[in-house]
Amino acid sequence: MRFTSDQRLDDGVVERGFTLGEIPGILWTPESGSGPLILMGHPGGVDGMSPRLASRARLSVGQGFTAATIELPGSGDRPRSAEADEARAELRRALAAGEPVDEIVERLVSPLVDQAVPEWQAALDALLSLPEVDGPVGYSGGVIAIGIRLAVVEPRIAAAVLFAGSFVPRSMFDEARRVAIPLHVLLQWDDEGNDREQSLELFDAFGSEEKSLHANMGGHTGVPPWEGDSANRFFARHLRRTA
Repeated sequence: MRFTSDQRLDDGVVERGFTLGEIPGILWTPESGSGPLILMGHPGGVDGMSPRLASRARLSVGQGFTAATIELPGSGDRPRSAEADEARAELRRALAAGEPVDEIVERLVSPLVDQAVPEWQAALDALLSLPEVDGPVGYSGGVIAIGIRLAVVEPRIAAAVLFAGSFVPRSMFDEARRVAIPLHVLLQWDDEGNDREQSLELFDAFGSEEKSLHANMGGHTGVPPWEGDSANRFFARHLRRTA
């Protein structure tokens, strides 16, 4: 890990850019002290998402956590995948035409999960080696399929807030049944880019003994601001109790 930028924000948060090999990322920490780490998931494009990501991260740091994110494969300045771009275009066309999308979602999302999850685990190795970053670890955000895989294969993740705003391959529903950590799932009821019924089916499939679903009216980017407070209370119960 190599840090590439360092700035003090006006709310006592330190924001540092870093690279892990060729993968860019951002780490947010308090000016002093440390707290449990929350990995900030997102749909790709750290630079384009940075205002929303930074807002989520700064809220978490203000509640005593540290936060970090990395860029997804094929997003931002990372090399594009011709296969993913083609599948993405096919998905848009099939949705507009009301056609089945399961096979397209499999081709689009499964390779992303297979590549992204080991990268998140490598980032977690590097982040937890820093003196200012502590465990236990939470995962917050999307792509929800990445969160599912991480919850199954990464024992250092103790709880997750999952954003039900992206398609999940049918092949991953068996993995969802193996998720055992506490879950707090957010669903935008009128999300124009998501399948509501599949999201409800996925929530039902999760194997966690403790899971809650927060559904709000509105589109994909209309998550109410108070949901950030709810997510941090969820992490405070589980990450600090574990610590």
